[in-house]
Amino acid sequence: MDRRRFNSLTLGAASTALGAAMSLPARAQGNAARALVLGMTLEPPGLDPTAGAAAAIGEVVLYNVLEPLTRIAEDGTARPMLALSWRVSPDQRTWTFVLRPNVRFHNGAAFDAAAVRFSFERAGAADSVNKDRRVFENFAAIATPDPMTVVLTLKVPEPALPELLGQSTAVIVEPKSAAGNAQSPVGTGPYRVAQWQRGASLTLAAWPGFRDAAAIRIPRAQFRFIGEPAAQVAALLAGDVDVFPRVAAARALSQFKAQPGRFQVISASSRAKTILAINHQRAPLGDVRVRRAIAMAIDRKAVIQASADGYGVPIGSFVTPDTPGYVDCTAINAYDPAAAKALLAQAGATGLRLSLKLPPVPYARQGGELIAAQLAAVGIAVRIENIEWAQWLSSVYGNKAYDLTLISHVEPYDFGNFARPGYYWGYRSTAFNALYERMLASADPAQRARLFADAQRLVAQDAVAAFLYQPQWITVARAGLKGLWTRTPLFVNDLSALSWT
Repeated sequence: MDRRRFNSLTLGAASTALGAAMSLPARAQGNAARALVLGMTLEPPGLDPTAGAAAAIGEVVLYNVLEPLTRIAEDGTARPMLALSWRVSPDQRTWTFVLRPNVRFHNGAAFDAAAVRFSFERAGAADSVNKDRRVFENFAAIATPDPMTVVLTLKVPEPALPELLGQSTAVIVEPKSAAGNAQSPVGTGPYRVAQWQRGASLTLAAWPGFRDAAAIRIPRAQFRFIGEPAAQVAALLAGDVDVFPRVAAARALSQFKAQPGRFQVISASSRAKTILAINHQRAPLGDVRVRRAIAMAIDRKAVIQASADGYGVPIGSFVTPDTPGYVDCTAINAYDPAAAKALLAQAGATGLRLSLKLPPVPYARQGGELIAAQLAAVGIAVRIENIEWAQWLSSVYGNKAYDLTLISHVEPYDFGNFARPGYYWGYRSTAFNALYERMLASADPAQRARLFADAQRLVAQDAVAAFLYQPQWITVARAGLKGLWTRTPLFVNDLSALSWT
């Protein structure tokens, strides 16, 4: 879930007492053990990705502090991490994972099959707040025949299980310390939290006890939280930040591209979906005609320009063009203001007045103004409410206290949210649930692909949301930083892959 807590942060306030190595610009340090300063738009509300919906949590801790069984590679496939290998039965219901030996948690406890079983049972428990709880509820049994083997028996087949287990919600936690992970996460990763200066920065330091400590080339990394686009650009140009993944700098790219000796600019595709979410539980938004009218009132291309400075691809459902099995649904509920007005009249919803809650990220604030104007053009009066990220999480995502909201969903494997009871959209469809369950129950790839295509079309026809665009993320970094992704299958900043030249 993409979330953006606004931070009116000055560059001076972002500095922390990290010693001379961190206070000096990177260009003034030697390359052999150079620290890294990485910019982020939002500060995570906590550091336990199994207990919070904010994607910023995983941006800091995933693969760095906390590790899952698998690692998602740049191409979106699963690679070994805490699991050395895995195999699946022909019916795709039994998965056997062989674990990596001689791994320890930061507190000295041994990593083994019991820790995996604890983590997965915790994630799938009835009181779990894990946003991907459905993945773990699908485990009919978790067997540990020996300390280095885990056998998962699934209720329904899941061919993408290795990829699902590479996300931040599937990290393996140390049982005795799990309750404190929101503040002091204990993992098996190459870094530990060294300092968290709330509102400004968070610092990770390389852990000497890591199983492959000699391979870690970034000894220390500071994440600076800079919400304002102008401040993000200024921090990069001043050399105060070495790399800013997903920076809001599209309007200033010429300044960076003109200095190839200093900067590298990467435009990456993503699995993110920017949508205008609609609360179906608020009248008259439960009427599909009203939702279709809202979707048809919005010019996606104009929104991409206003919201993302042109760095986006239109979508018509909750799947991006580079996702396997994608179906182009942009012709469903295409931009048609006249048809939108007619649908509102049919639904008896003329003179409709709605609120639009906007989280603090630049894309929402920039795009929200245009969307409000486009809805006004078909007779829907929209009152914009700018809110902080914590408010968005509590009031919109938690309490469903909203009519409309503009948000990016950044998880790559979240299509099942449409079948999730109590999700913040309030979408309830027996037709979708039946179709999705049939897809999950099928072990035939061709049949699953057909059902997935049907499900995408149904979500579009039901206008569950106004599906807007797939963001194209921009990363600006120093020219000497190597290992940056050119594709973004999920939000992660894998420090172990980075190095200086």
